[in-house]
Amino acid sequence: MSHKRIPKHKAAMAVGGVLALGAAAILLPHANASQDGASDGVAAAPKTLKAGDASDLATRLAGTLGDAWAGAWYDGEDKQLVVNVVRGENTMALKVRSAGAEVRWVDNSMAELEAGAGTLTSEATIPGTSWAVDPRTNKILVTADSTVTGDRWDQLESTVEDLGSGMATLKKSPGTFRTFASGGDAIFAGGARCSLGFNVTAGDGSPAFLTAGHCAAAGDEWSDQQGGRPIATVDQALFPGAGDFALLTYDDPATEAPSEVNVGGQTVPILQAAEATVGQQVFRMGSTTGLADGQVLGLNATVNYPEGTVTGLIQTDVCAEPGDSGGSLFTQDGLAIGLTSGGSGDCTVGGETFFQPVTTALEAVGATLGAGDQAGGQEQGAGQTGAEEQAGAGDQAGAGDQPGGQDAGAGQDGADEQDMQDGTGTGSGRHSGQDSGLSRTH
Repeated sequence: MSHKRIPKHKAAMAVGGVLALGAAAILLPHANASQDGASDGVAAAPKTLKAGDASDLATRLAGTLGDAWAGAWYDGEDKQLVVNVVRGENTMALKVRSAGAEVRWVDNSMAELEAGAGTLTSEATIPGTSWAVDPRTNKILVTADSTVTGDRWDQLESTVEDLGSGMATLKKSPGTFRTFASGGDAIFAGGARCSLGFNVTAGDGSPAFLTAGHCAAAGDEWSDQQGGRPIATVDQALFPGAGDFALLTYDDPATEAPSEVNVGGQTVPILQAAEATVGQQVFRMGSTTGLADGQVLGLNATVNYPEGTVTGLIQTDVCAEPGDSGGSLFTQDGLAIGLTSGGSGDCTVGGETFFQPVTTALEAVGATLGAGDQAGGQEQGAGQTGAEEQAGAGDQAGAGDQPGGQDAGAGQDGADEQDMQDGTGTGSGRHSGQDSGLSRTH
């Protein structure tokens, strides 16, 4: 590894970038508020918004609506923000419409839903369970993995029923909730392998990066090759508890830590960190399975891993596998969203995956994204070249399961992607580090 830059095979882990994935990659579920009884012809049509702008608007409206607020989600098909307003709060509904969002009338306020989640925490904290508020159903989505059986299932089911009709839904996941801390070839320590998330600048100005907190349990010193010389040391870490994140500082203070991601031999810049929005289209980069995509299902999720309970996570339907832990979650328009924590299933059958919000991790460790979070002001057009990558969500892990210092990232075996350039398909196939068809944007 050069002391002046991160080597090419590490660039795939030096994630802080975003793909020019194109808005047509996946259409999110259509959420037409007028079909749910919200339309009364009072206001003009909702504004067309980017996902990041919708997230900002949702945050502002949450503070304005108070008790009338019941969550929001992003309708990716119509590119509109849909806001749940407690039934009868007509004045607040007008404020939502005047701000440019769609209104949907609901019965459960966010305060009531969060109180229900608190009851689950106190009465049903069972390993293999999770819960998060789903604004699209206006209920708490409770999930139990395959290990929750017998008395533990009865306890969970009884607690959900006691919340009352219309407050929660309970579903079974065929997999097992676990952290994804082994099996990829990315960063190594103590026999464990994880994925580097986003390069950042630590509070003292030194180059550093974020990854999953549970990865730090494997050791303090991490290498970019199995059995190789350490390149970074754990500075701060949290897991379990109120998050799953770690800050590692590069041992060489001259190391450049670019805010970019490698996708099959191409690197593209990240613009900034941002909050997630339910319904938002997101993309995950991991050293085992490469690039995968899906959408945000819930926020402030609680997950009861075998190692302990973690709160404040993002719930998605994006697949992940062992070795993807710590990898980056981001959007098509340059927003860093999360770090891979864990979940159930794999990239063959799918499953639930949970992510640590980047914004929360940055605040906790006192770091800034990239070189002082200045990436967003350098190439504003980057990441919007019209190129598209469709992630192979059903791909098997290939070379990423083998030990050694192979190139990590979307271009490795195990990440079967359909390459798109200028909106035209260039073919697909498994490849290891070759050009993905994504044009360089900087």
